[in-house]
Amino acid sequence: MRREQTDVMVVVVPVRDEELLLHASLSALRAAVETASRAGIRSEVRIVLDACTDASAEVASRFGFTSLTSTAGRVGAARAVGVSHAIDALAEVPVGRLWIANTDADSRVPPGWLTNFRAISRIADVCAGTVRPDFDDLSIAQRSLWLRTHIRGRPNGNIHGANLGVRATTYLAAGGFAPIGEHEDVDLIARCRSNGAVVAASDDAEVITSGRLIGRTAGGYAGFLRRQASDLAAGATDQL
Repeated sequence: MRREQTDVMVVVVPVRDEELLLHASLSALRAAVETASRAGIRSEVRIVLDACTDASAEVASRFGFTSLTSTAGRVGAARAVGVSHAIDALAEVPVGRLWIANTDADSRVPPGWLTNFRAISRIADVCAGTVRPDFDDLSIAQRSLWLRTHIRGRPNGNIHGANLGVRATTYLAAGGFAPIGEHEDVDLIARCRSNGAVVAASDDAEVITSGRLIGRTAGGYAGFLRRQASDLAAGATDQL
């Protein structure tokens, strides 16, 4: 069933002590916003500085995006604050026209990231976009494994907060992001699915994310890469 196309993007980036990677992340996001603007898409960006103790706020201030602060120290709470603030700022826009685009401060979106979300909104309520770890951060064995197990045109449908889009009406009906410390993305989409949301997997606008093994939460993508590196070192590659 064809859905109403969204043409206004709520873009949220939670930040937790990412001064070293934030400039590259926001530079890429700025390019995506400019590309979207040329295509007639309006974007409301919110950078949410979540219990930061480094110079992330100073880095963010160079880009002209609206920055918010959170003391929660939980990524789910930070994302929720950003979404709520941006939707409130768009009170004059019918909520059916809004799409919520999520990424992370250690990630770099492609120029066509937001235009791809608009295209997906014609056919789905959620877009599970693919991510690719920065190959410069990986061992040769990890890079080889990733290339063998990720075939272009065959997105795996995994949920990543670094590349996740959701229709605003779907988000609100599901109750939004829970104020939890990790896996807030998986939790939200599980509730969206329970409400009958259509989820599309796409690798048309793949996001490059940090390949570090120690992240801002105990699990997350860094935890996955850490386990993968351990398995490779032990020779247990069949399960990957």
